[in-house]
Amino acid sequence: MTARPASLFRRAWLPTLAAILFPSSYAFAQFQDDRAPFAILGGFMIFMLLIILAAYVYTSLAVQTIANKTNTENGWLAWIPIVNIFLLVMIARKPIWWFFLCLIPLVNIVMLVIIWMAVAEARGKPSWWGILLIVPVVGIIVPGYLAWSD
Repeated sequence: MTARPASLFRRAWLPTLAAILFPSSYAFAQFQDDRAPFAILGGFMIFMLLIILAAYVYTSLAVQTIANKTNTENGWLAWIPIVNIFLLVMIARKPIWWFFLCLIPLVNIVMLVIIWMAVAEARGKPSWWGILLIVPVVGIIVPGYLAWSD
């Protein structure tokens, strides 16, 4: 007894979708040897890359919006890595040499919190919003709140 093509499609759509969306499941179905862990790692790396890209776009949009709302020139600098710290220093109205302090490990944590506190004040918000940057989950919200709140 042969199965009709329509019934084969009904039975095979979920494994096919899983194979397309999850490279690791495809690896287990296809190989069963030493290459499967590398396929899982590759899928995980692609997933993490997408998360990092989304965070970068979110932060860049927020900093550019903050620059526009504070009438700071060259808001497009928010899209260039490392130079966006220079833009934050300009928004905070701090001396330019603070940018170089942000490049020193461990010092940069303190300096960026102080700079974000000044950015919050430049947006008319309480300065403690800058301190919230060091709180893991809440720190994600701070740039968006400072950019898109009234």
